[in-house]
Amino acid sequence: MDIKKATSRQWIRMGLVMALYLLFLIWVKSWLGLIVVPFIFDVYITRIVPWTFWKKSTNPTLKSIMSWVDAIVFSLIALYFVNIYLFQNYQIPSSSLEKSLLVGDFLYVSKASYGPRVPNTPLFMPLAQHTLSILNTRSYIEYPQWPYKRVKGLGKIKLNDIVVFNFPAGDTVALNQQQMDFYLLAMREGRRLYPNEVNMNNLSREQQDIILDLYYNAGRKLILNNPKVYGKVVTRPVDRRENYVKRCVGLPGDSLKIVNGQVYVNNAAIENPEGLQFNYLVQTTGGYIPEKYFRELGISLDDRNMFTGRGESNPVYYLPLTRKMVETLSANKALISKIVMEPEEEAIGEIYPLKRHTKWNRDNYGPIWIPAKGATITLTKDNLPIYERCIRAYERNTLEEKEEGIYINGQKTDSYTFKMDYYWMMGDNRHNSLDSRYWGFVPEDHVVGKPIMVWLSLDKDRGWFDGKIRWNRVFKWIH
Repeated sequence: MDIKKATSRQWIRMGLVMALYLLFLIWVKSWLGLIVVPFIFDVYITRIVPWTFWKKSTNPTLKSIMSWVDAIVFSLIALYFVNIYLFQNYQIPSSSLEKSLLVGDFLYVSKASYGPRVPNTPLFMPLAQHTLSILNTRSYIEYPQWPYKRVKGLGKIKLNDIVVFNFPAGDTVALNQQQMDFYLLAMREGRRLYPNEVNMNNLSREQQDIILDLYYNAGRKLILNNPKVYGKVVTRPVDRRENYVKRCVGLPGDSLKIVNGQVYVNNAAIENPEGLQFNYLVQTTGGYIPEKYFRELGISLDDRNMFTGRGESNPVYYLPLTRKMVETLSANKALISKIVMEPEEEAIGEIYPLKRHTKWNRDNYGPIWIPAKGATITLTKDNLPIYERCIRAYERNTLEEKEEGIYINGQKTDSYTFKMDYYWMMGDNRHNSLDSRYWGFVPEDHVVGKPIMVWLSLDKDRGWFDGKIRWNRVFKWIH
């Protein structure tokens, strides 16, 4: 088509689309996208390429098929860019953030809040995180791989923000055990191979490290050699790992510790969320807690664990409860006789760092320093297990610990300067949350976005005519 024959309407539409596209390129700072400009010009003005040839066809079947293809292709392209740069849908799969977010909540996750990432794996199918469920194949093509880059966002992560991020320990996955952290699974399976418990307190630090390393390596070997049981072991790029949602309780450069369940940042107790929960043993006076009572408290079927204390007539429940729920139950003297917090058990090899016996547990942890971009630390045998994964896996250096010292990228050194910011994430359901206490820091390149609204909430324990839709949570803003 002759450019002179283009109508003013065509020029206006082309100008608007071109202006929006150029603003988008300025925002993402990707001048490679300029290669698309000639195609936009052709679509609206020159029309050298017959983009809509099928509209002139006299074959109704062809026109019908191509109209669907056109709509699907446009939708996929739109979804691709919306998914990457603006927002995505996320469903709460577990109770780790109850009562702040509930199982069955559907969230709008804003990518612009912290700045969207340029994808590591640009060739992927929208709306599928890593697997096409029908075909049971990968939903992405591994190559090309682009380096980490984040577009400027509306703000930064703040203390107590709820954040969606890619699971840091999800780089390696046993496909038949995808719900389990591979490294924790290896440690547990390794310990299972050595049923005689070792009293770590009677061993030296070096002996403790040797035992934990033995557990882990034995478990890893077992998993790799038994694909029929554990499934094929695969690796995933950062942006194709499972999405997790937790609360940020520690920022880059902070020193964090947990004392009797209370999180302290830089030696000051942080504000606890209203829905903070711990596990309690609840003993009744003899009867069972009624279904109606559980519903009023908001305790799901999955969380109603029960065993008997002194026979069938005196049941004891094992329940996650907020402080308010504890007060409500305690006030019912006719039904409840005693409530105590679940006692802590030593979890050898299951608290981060897995290969170091720190005597830390989920309620008493640290202190631990959270790495900040540009900060330099002195490396020692004591802190190397804490920061080894950051140096080796997240920032992609080679690291060796020899008798004569620590070597990074072949150079002997006693210090390291971090290239990224890191965060400490925990669930509000503190005794039922696999979080940073178990797998460590969340690097900045794993951050996906900020949940801003619950647009739908479904109670899996109820029917459609029995309150399945939680109407009081629909279109609820997340604070």
